[in-house]
Amino acid sequence: MAQQYLDHSKAILTSPRSNFKGGSKGSGIISLFGYQNEYDLRQGYPLLTTKKMATRSVFHETIWFLRGDTNIKYLEDNNCPVWRPDAFQDNLPGMQKEGIFPENIVKYSADWDKAMQEYGQRIREDADFAARWGDAGPIYGKQWRRWEYFDHDKNMFVEIDQLGKMINGLKKKPTGKKHIVDSWNPGDTPKMSLPPCHVLYQATANEEGELELQLYQRSCDQFLGVPFNISSYAALTHVIAQEAGMVPKTFIHTFGDSHFYAGIGKRTQWHKENFREVQQRIRSVSQRDEYLEVVEWINKTAPGDGNEEKYDHVTAILEQMSREPKPMPTLHVARKPFDQLSIDDFVVENYDPHPPIRRSMAV
Repeated sequence: MAQQYLDHSKAILTSPRSNFKGGSKGSGIISLFGYQNEYDLRQGYPLLTTKKMATRSVFHETIWFLRGDTNIKYLEDNNCPVWRPDAFQDNLPGMQKEGIFPENIVKYSADWDKAMQEYGQRIREDADFAARWGDAGPIYGKQWRRWEYFDHDKNMFVEIDQLGKMINGLKKKPTGKKHIVDSWNPGDTPKMSLPPCHVLYQATANEEGELELQLYQRSCDQFLGVPFNISSYAALTHVIAQEAGMVPKTFIHTFGDSHFYAGIGKRTQWHKENFREVQQRIRSVSQRDEYLEVVEWINKTAPGDGNEEKYDHVTAILEQMSREPKPMPTLHVARKPFDQLSIDDFVVENYDPHPPIRRSMAV
């Protein structure tokens, strides 16, 4: 599993089709459009081994989605800050208007980081504050469990439990081609703290009762987001298979724009100007440990003040590419209704990863 991820990462960095583009989050990106990976879940759980993954955060976010929740308090209460940056950025103008945070916070600055930490703490400690300022908008949980549309025949708004409908549909017609959950609701995307990156998933089974699930992801943060998405949707495949009385077989991950963030400020400008040379140096690598030589060259040549470097995912993935993948672990999920699962119902066995590699998320 890890090798597929590393091969994809190398393709992003070296493909003739790859581009350096100005990103939408204050950071340039090295981008490749169109790719696909396939994971055989009968061989193990595709949890990345070339860096240690925060598995509890993966499962807490999955549980959060399954329950239809959109307020980050559940995540913050469980030490899972993955949605804090987006919720903070989305709610910041309103909080500034009420004087909770000052107007002159510069994005990605030390003051920005400090305010975001304070925001997370207040979400955890103050239920009223969380109720008012902790919602991330009508994101995945809302769309999965309570997709809303106006029924002109009934002259009223109607909600659809897409995930429940998928599971019931699989029970009735396992081999069907209409078992789809869509997170991209055009009427709701302007209200979301982050429009859905993993947009749509489809499930079907063979006549032996083996379930396959395919995800289409429009925007793919290859270093931080994609490893999370792989493990999350592989776990979701297990959950749906159990609910439908099936066996998980395959998770297929189809990518739109997969990319690496290339730092901010002068750092991202350096990557833009030296993109072709970076590509060539990576293409020339013949052994894993040589990727570290490219990292050393970038860190010596590219400008950075520490803050810029922590948003540079290129050096982070090169360090990861220097590591040998380890055997896949296994996942066990308790046999419970999907919206009643708790963190203790997800058990990973035989996970022996390399140490973590830390970078910050661009928002």
